[in-house]
Amino acid sequence: MFQSSNAKLNDFKSIRLRLASPEDILNWSHGEVTKPETINYRTQRYERDGLFCEKIFGPAKDWECYCGKYKKIRYKGIICDKCGVEITRSIVRRERMGHIKLAVPVSHIWFLRGVPSKIGLALGMSTQDLEKVVYFASYVVMEVNEEARREALQRLDSELKSKQKKAKSGEGEESISDLKDVYQVSREELKSLKKFQILSEVEYFNLSMKYAHVFRAGIGAEAVRKLLEEMDFDEEIGRIKKHLQDDKSSDKRRLLKRLKLFQGMRQSGIRPEWMFPTAIPVIPPDLRPMVQLDGGRFATSDLNDLYRRIINRNNRLKKLIEIGAPEVIARNEKRMLQEAVDALFDNSARRGQTSVAASTGQRRALRSLADMLKGKKGRFRQNLLGKRVDYSGRSVIVVGSQLRLRQCGLPKKMALELFKPFIINKLIEGEHAHNVRSAGKMVEFETEEAYKMLDEIIEHHYVLLNRAPTLHRLSIQAFQPVLIEGKAIQIHPMVCAAFNADFDGDQMAVHVPLTAEARREASDIMLSSQNLLKPASGEPITIPSQDMVLGCYYMTHILKELKGEGKIFSGGEEAIMAYHFEKADLRAKVKVKVDDEIVETSPGRVLFNQIIPEELGFVNQEMDKGKLREIVGRCLETVGPERTARFVDDLKNLSFAIVTRSGMSWGMNDLIVPAKKEGILREAEKRVEMIDKQFEMGLLTIQERKNRVIEIWNEAKNKITYAVRESLDKEGPVYSMVYSKARGTEAVIVQMTGMKGLVAGPTGETIELPVKSSFKEGFNVLEYFISTHGARKGMADTALRTATAGYLTRRLVDVAQDVVVRKQDCKDKEGTYLYREDSDVVSISFASRLRGRVLVEDVKDSATGRVVAKKGEMVSKDKALEIEKKGIDKVKIRSVVTCKARRGICQTCYGLDLGRNELVQIGQAVGIVAAQAIGEPGTQLTMRTFHIGGVAGTDITQGLPRVDEIFEARLPKGEAAVSEIDGKVVEIKETEKEKIVRIEQEGPKKKKEIREYIVPGVMNLNVKEGELTARGQILSEGHIDLKKLFKIEGRDAIHRYIIKEVQEIYSAQGEGINDKHIEIIIRQMLSRVRILDPGDTDLLPGDIVEEVQFLEANEEAKKQKKSVAVAERLLLGISKVALSTESFLSAASFQETAKVLINAAVTGKEDKLRGLKENVIIGKLIPAGTGFRG
Repeated sequence: MFQSSNAKLNDFKSIRLRLASPEDILNWSHGEVTKPETINYRTQRYERDGLFCEKIFGPAKDWECYCGKYKKIRYKGIICDKCGVEITRSIVRRERMGHIKLAVPVSHIWFLRGVPSKIGLALGMSTQDLEKVVYFASYVVMEVNEEARREALQRLDSELKSKQKKAKSGEGEESISDLKDVYQVSREELKSLKKFQILSEVEYFNLSMKYAHVFRAGIGAEAVRKLLEEMDFDEEIGRIKKHLQDDKSSDKRRLLKRLKLFQGMRQSGIRPEWMFPTAIPVIPPDLRPMVQLDGGRFATSDLNDLYRRIINRNNRLKKLIEIGAPEVIARNEKRMLQEAVDALFDNSARRGQTSVAASTGQRRALRSLADMLKGKKGRFRQNLLGKRVDYSGRSVIVVGSQLRLRQCGLPKKMALELFKPFIINKLIEGEHAHNVRSAGKMVEFETEEAYKMLDEIIEHHYVLLNRAPTLHRLSIQAFQPVLIEGKAIQIHPMVCAAFNADFDGDQMAVHVPLTAEARREASDIMLSSQNLLKPASGEPITIPSQDMVLGCYYMTHILKELKGEGKIFSGGEEAIMAYHFEKADLRAKVKVKVDDEIVETSPGRVLFNQIIPEELGFVNQEMDKGKLREIVGRCLETVGPERTARFVDDLKNLSFAIVTRSGMSWGMNDLIVPAKKEGILREAEKRVEMIDKQFEMGLLTIQERKNRVIEIWNEAKNKITYAVRESLDKEGPVYSMVYSKARGTEAVIVQMTGMKGLVAGPTGETIELPVKSSFKEGFNVLEYFISTHGARKGMADTALRTATAGYLTRRLVDVAQDVVVRKQDCKDKEGTYLYREDSDVVSISFASRLRGRVLVEDVKDSATGRVVAKKGEMVSKDKALEIEKKGIDKVKIRSVVTCKARRGICQTCYGLDLGRNELVQIGQAVGIVAAQAIGEPGTQLTMRTFHIGGVAGTDITQGLPRVDEIFEARLPKGEAAVSEIDGKVVEIKETEKEKIVRIEQEGPKKKKEIREYIVPGVMNLNVKEGELTARGQILSEGHIDLKKLFKIEGRDAIHRYIIKEVQEIYSAQGEGINDKHIEIIIRQMLSRVRILDPGDTDLLPGDIVEEVQFLEANEEAKKQKKSVAVAERLLLGISKVALSTESFLSAASFQETAKVLINAAVTGKEDKLRGLKENVIIGKLIPAGTGFRG
């Protein structure tokens, strides 16, 4: 594994992880480490035979041995006869391993302590018992000599008889009853002796004194290793199978686990005693470095401490054994060695023994090998799934209003450094410099030639811009760099929405794509002018905002009685000319001839229409943000992305120019406090007083009083909102900015001029004291104090929810990462229904849910019977609107959930690629797109709670935990009762704490079955007495337990329910997510099966596997004419699915790293590298997009 060979390192199809045999460890090693020393403090050189020995691990300097006899590359490959160091590169110190030969075998903590313990499983012993043996607290019986036992029992019998005779004749001292008791105890002791029995010190001492010839017991890891050496797999497997056939066996699960372990080990050629290493590998020294600090002291990796402790104890133990030290001393040393090895392998798994764990003196646990793999800072997530890259820079972003959509402004200094190698190459090619060094100097001194070359290079180059957090694919886009002065990166104002960027100090990172393929991808796929649609919903994301919206609103808004009103122009040009010569105002109502008809419009609207593509016709409307989005969307559909990018640029330039001219601004005097406010507040206060009186009289409970008070203040705020709306100047700047949706909302204005209103406290409960003042009037001390609560809650929420949403995204990505479009059509006939009534519930139009889906059967007009859309057709936007208009209630469509493609999905079941507005391409990583589509709004919204500032209203805080609950298939809080039968409600009993619903079903032979459902008293019921109920009907308020629903109604019901629930949460926040993204996650939740009967396949009963594995195993069995396996489909939460994946690399890099690796190692698991994560981890191109391998 560590030998460098000329074979291509990347040329392999799969990776297998298996337990290393003692021979493997010695084969990897380049020598034994026998001394605990690391560095000689006098000479500052590495100690010979120590942890950094050059003879074992390779030279410290390139091509130079330890003693200095051989220097330079010409001696390559020679081994110095004086110091034994091979002359080679020093980089080998990153790959050469050593080993420590142990005086006695030790147990590997992962296999001893893991849950369930693999050693315990193999021997059929409990972990506690095993630990007692391994840590020298108890003995284990290793062998019982049956022959000797029989003889001992006979001897006991004869001894009893002779003593009884003596007792009867009065010669013996003991009575007969005492003799019988002693005999009974001795007989029991002998009979109960069996292999694997645990004996305490005292028991062992007593028994060995009496029956040393009958049994043999051992202590420590050596004893357990011997027991495992004696194990014969075939014999054990036969015994377990025999036990399993005997149905009375109560411990079936444990037997199945043992069977799985032994079969896995046998198949992979692994021996169980290898879980007790006799030698320990020492990892390469450059992976556990030692560096000198300024003060001459050394900082070292924790691993060196851990290795040093093992070597010290091992050497001491060898010496003790050599001089024949007393057993008790040797035993103590053995235990200490065992603990030292445990600390090296996994310091966090050791309980109780803190002496080693907190060993640095600062009570900080040392970082062991296992800790280097686990968690966010571990090897998997820190170094393999994410890497530091060259050719990158970062800087603050500012707006580049003169840029085109595909451009970004790159500071010259930054560009010079980023493109340095390219510039050096050009300088040498153009003979401005003769070698790399002199060219490098030219770049360093920023000469004219260097800048000239930079200009040439940049013409054909793209750079990638990325803003963290990267929540979806639009957070990284490619741009054409334009060199600028200064130090800040300039970006086009319209790509801000995609990056979720603003210019209040945000920073962005720049990356340079190096290879020709990378550059082609950047220009064809990642260019900002190609990414105008949001992959989550298919809506345009490159739309005007703020000043641009205001500019468009200003020029398309018509005012009465302005200069030039009523004039008639022969065409658009003439109207614009009149505006330029100040004969007509920009917003005056005029008549213009457009396409042979006279249209009532304004010069501003004519000006606006000049930049709109002709194909869209004359747009004679007042523009606000929503209308502009619509126009960009129509433009994309009609004329494509390139023309749209040009239109968007023109729109930006025009609107900036107009809004500058308009001189629109917002001053304190524009905010008018409504005159009606006083009266409204007085009335509310009176009503609150009345409620307080009722409460004092005992007519209301505390909760009722609070709810009523909150209700009154909410009503008062609504009235004030209306009053503010009335008092605003309809032509004034405030109205223009808010109602064109350029900036701010009505709620903001109400807070500034009306009243701030009710505020949520730290717990999320509404505080019943309202803030009656507005920001303009100013708060009194109490009001200020109350409003601080809301602000604090906003900040705390932001921090907490961001983490929650990020974690949700991570789990979603992990579960869906290998869903890639793999084929054109899976020929599925099943499909699923899309219901109009569901669309009404989640308030997303039926047409938008239908768009881009492929039909399973013809859609007919219920009134005329005419076919509106044909089977196999992909529904266009117009077709979807037509179907919606016709009032058709349900449509059968192809769905990802029912797609029959294996390992991925097909184009037809997925339908339209929303980010590109075309049929999805084969190789598209739709799983990751889906995870980002669901995760991104979650994170966005939770960050946005900050902007609302905690005024009591809704935010996704309630929504996110619910989404989490659904995707993890957890038992919901406030579970609804679901009927499991078709029947009739015969009785509803209400007590103080609960309601009991009884449903009666008529069974065969008039037998009646009654089911009872208990509902908490606070929940309302959805059924009445005497009502008929159907199976799967929801009887009360609350959320359904998904697993129960799946059991009762099956896959289709789950599919429909999850989509409805998730869409409800997101649409309430105004976030559009297409159904197909949620469907991909549902597909993954339903993608596992539990084996009920393995037939003649290699599967094991009770195993949870991917459906594909199950189907493939059955196909194999059918080919060989063997009996097939039987399984049941499961509904699992996303974390469980991610951990039960075929790929151990993907699962280990997700969660529970140790557990995943233990299970993979003992059964010799093979990773076929089919998913995306595993390929990223081992450094291959991912099998998706341009790297799709078919």
